[in-house]
Amino acid sequence: MSDEKDGVYCKVCGGIIPQDTNIGSILVDGKPTGINQLDFIIDEVAALHLGSDSDIRNELVKRAKVLNYIPTKMTERYADALFSVYKERKPKV
Repeated sequence: MSDEKDGVYCKVCGGIIPQDTNIGSILVDGKPTGINQLDFIIDEVAALHLGSDSDIRNELVKRAKVLNYIPTKMTERYADALFSVYKERKPKV
């Protein structure tokens, strides 16, 4: 039996049930790529008020990796794509 606090998973394959995800899209090497909880990740990083672009990129990737598979060889490309979306969506303060 699944514990509700651990999330809701498919009883057949063990994966996350699609309606229980919140997937946003980023362009990695020009290809649309789904990122689970993209808006949440951006909001959380924006709330940190980090000073440098490098720190922001690192934090975006760190948080995205918790909820998404990001191949090690593609980390910089994902960082570029996440940072681009972050700059577009981050509220101006």
